[in-house]
Amino acid sequence: MNERYLLDLREIDREQVAVAGGKGAHLGALSRIEGVRVPEGFCLTTDAFRRTMAEVPSIDDALDRLSHVDPDDRESIRTLSARIRRTIEETVLPDDIAASVTGALARSGEDAAWAVRSSATAEDLPTASFAGQQDTYLSVRGTASVLRHISRCWASLFTERAVTYRRRNGIDHRTVHMAVVVQRMVFPQASGILFTADPVTGNRKTATVDAGFGLGEALVSGLVNPDVFTVRDGQVVARTIAAKQRAVQALPDGGTHQVPIDARRQEQPALTDAQAVRLVRLGRRIEEHFGRPQDIEWCLVDDDFRIVQSRPITTLFPVPEAGDEENHVYVSVGHQQMMTDAMKSLGLSMWRLTAMAPMHEAGGRLFVDVTRRLAAPASRAALLDLVGRGDPLVRDALETVLERGDFVPSLPDTGPGGPPPGGAATPIETDPAIVTELIERSQASVAALRREIRTKSGPALFDFLYEAFEEHKRVLADPLSMQVIMAGMEATWWLNDKLQEWLGEKNAADTLTLSAPGNITSEMGLELLDVADVIRPHPQVVAFLQGAQDDNFLDDLAKLPGGGEARDAIEAYLDRYGMRCAGEIDITRPRWSESPTTLVPAILDNVRNFQPGAARRRFEQGRQEALRKEQDVLARLRALPDGDRKADETKRMIDRVRTFIGYREYPKYGIVSRYFVYKQALLEEADRLVRAGVLAEREDVFHLTFQEFHDAVRSGQVDAGLIVRRKEAFRSYQALTPPRVLTSDGEALNGAYRREDVPAGALVGLAVSAGTVEGRARVVLDMARADLEAGDILVTAYTDPSWSPLFVGIAGLVTEVGGLMTHGAVIAREYGLPAVVGVDRATRLIRDGQRIRVHGSDGYVEILP
Repeated sequence: MNERYLLDLREIDREQVAVAGGKGAHLGALSRIEGVRVPEGFCLTTDAFRRTMAEVPSIDDALDRLSHVDPDDRESIRTLSARIRRTIEETVLPDDIAASVTGALARSGEDAAWAVRSSATAEDLPTASFAGQQDTYLSVRGTASVLRHISRCWASLFTERAVTYRRRNGIDHRTVHMAVVVQRMVFPQASGILFTADPVTGNRKTATVDAGFGLGEALVSGLVNPDVFTVRDGQVVARTIAAKQRAVQALPDGGTHQVPIDARRQEQPALTDAQAVRLVRLGRRIEEHFGRPQDIEWCLVDDDFRIVQSRPITTLFPVPEAGDEENHVYVSVGHQQMMTDAMKSLGLSMWRLTAMAPMHEAGGRLFVDVTRRLAAPASRAALLDLVGRGDPLVRDALETVLERGDFVPSLPDTGPGGPPPGGAATPIETDPAIVTELIERSQASVAALRREIRTKSGPALFDFLYEAFEEHKRVLADPLSMQVIMAGMEATWWLNDKLQEWLGEKNAADTLTLSAPGNITSEMGLELLDVADVIRPHPQVVAFLQGAQDDNFLDDLAKLPGGGEARDAIEAYLDRYGMRCAGEIDITRPRWSESPTTLVPAILDNVRNFQPGAARRRFEQGRQEALRKEQDVLARLRALPDGDRKADETKRMIDRVRTFIGYREYPKYGIVSRYFVYKQALLEEADRLVRAGVLAEREDVFHLTFQEFHDAVRSGQVDAGLIVRRKEAFRSYQALTPPRVLTSDGEALNGAYRREDVPAGALVGLAVSAGTVEGRARVVLDMARADLEAGDILVTAYTDPSWSPLFVGIAGLVTEVGGLMTHGAVIAREYGLPAVVGVDRATRLIRDGQRIRVHGSDGYVEILP
């Protein structure tokens, strides 16, 4: 056997993806596991593919053209990929390669039937499964036919689907090669797929077996519905037996065909319970070998299982490492912070180092373990009440776990899971000076940080930052700050509850808090209107900004008539808000000061959609509307029995909410202000490492933890392989959607609203800002690509404070993530925008340009005809 071109499956291990492709490497590894039977066979290596392709010069030209095609240009992809496939299929294998294949087939007998299976180097990998994108041929008989089908497998590397996938995922066609696995055909009584973790819920302790009669092609192609067995703890806990009317079987002379199943057998199970349990036991052995849940293709031959493929289940969300075997329940930090994107390693470690609560990493996201708080009745009630007010879906998900009864342990209130010691804090007076004092404290702390960090570099910088993180947490945990935030929130809840009870007013606080003073995030949006006022009178500046793509555009801007004023206005804005950006809790994200072009679309929208002085007018209009609402509410209350008392209490709460609610946004501003100082100092260290040849580029440090970065600075060394692996992991995490709640079993829960009071077809969410509005939906996933007009309704995944400049020009808001007191909701109320948040899959269910109606008081969205 020519070992360069042909390898027995038993000679291959899972590290040989570059030689045998993903499928070949996995089959080789499977064949080495004790007790796992894999049909015998061999692998024609990627060297054979490269050698054959090198002898066809026209392929290279076609790949050049294909690499420049837009991934959305389906017609061009279809034409070019079909041409490449035809060329490959017509190519004759070199004589020595063909001889190697012929010899291997002869050793197993001329009359044998074979499965000829593609095995691409980008297939069935730990970070991405490309299953089904290349071809497999069953029951192939005769040497000539096997050779012909090898060429077809090579050609299937360029199916329209595979080419489009690679283009959309930035994979160079030339970097993906094709091996071909040739295995002895098995003729099973039953076959199917085993998932060693539940592919729907993610539960790692529950396995799912799909089974049908005959070859697995009947299930894969959707010809029949499978029998489904759910197995947990060595027992079948659920089964669904389908009416299996047809099966796929091999033909004697090669190929396959569909056959009808006798009516008496159609509803008989393809497996017994004992066989399903035995198969899962085998699957657990395979899962243990590969170290992660597997999607396993199996065949049952004479009561013996043959494994014909195993690949990682790449869609499962990873589980945090708990360090013990106990049950744990985790709540997503990203859903609370309005940033559910994957974070890089430095961002994750920095947030953990500066956060008040211990956090756990999984899938590039952060989670808080709430198991002990759920265990004791008092702390459980407090937690459910808190999260329920913020995001009812989190509460519902937690209640789903609790309803199972045995997952969360029970603890008495006096135990570790009980309420914290100490009584309630002394109530604070409704005094604006308290807010002023808190802001001054935060500003002084940031100013001191800027002064002190200037003289720090090398290992001393990291020692200093560890101390700075403690100051960071001290500021964050300031008891007075927490009291002010809670006072504003509690006043909001009181007003909504009492005015609903006394006057039938729904969400009255939404109007009463319009244009509340001191909200740094709403000020950020209004001040960008002022920037637009400076730019609007200068057509050349406007035209220049419309073409601005370089982040150094401010230098050239000053050369235009009016450009100096425009530059000064933008720079002044950046001086105050340039530390912000989308996803700002991740320190690795580019800040507005680092990438000012991000703001240009919002500035131009403001120039186009508003008249001069809009910021002041909008703020004053909101203030007047809140005042009118206050006067109306108080007058109506005084007309009620015991009305003077009710009106006086309400007036106190209105004053309280307007005094304190704006401060709700300031602590986050203080956090990101400190983060930008940290980042600037850390990037200087990264630049030193680049100059010293330790790093290839400065952004590589984003894929190190803070401690690893510290070690690299101290030692002058870094593990380049680690950075490569982290980059690959980050790319895979970007494709995952984090759940609101995750258990240590791997179960992902997102909760449900369980409402029946909404129109059929409406998208249900959480009502966070009153009012109803109709308009054009603009689905925006990247603030820098926003193109909004007056009256548009913004539909997006989440809105952290950086999105607030867009709020001034829209008519309503719909988000997938959010709660009553998250940033988007607070600013929507501040601006008087009807808003519904927490609408599951809103950016996929609502198409850009559709007309929708947002019911901000009732919490649902209608898609209009």
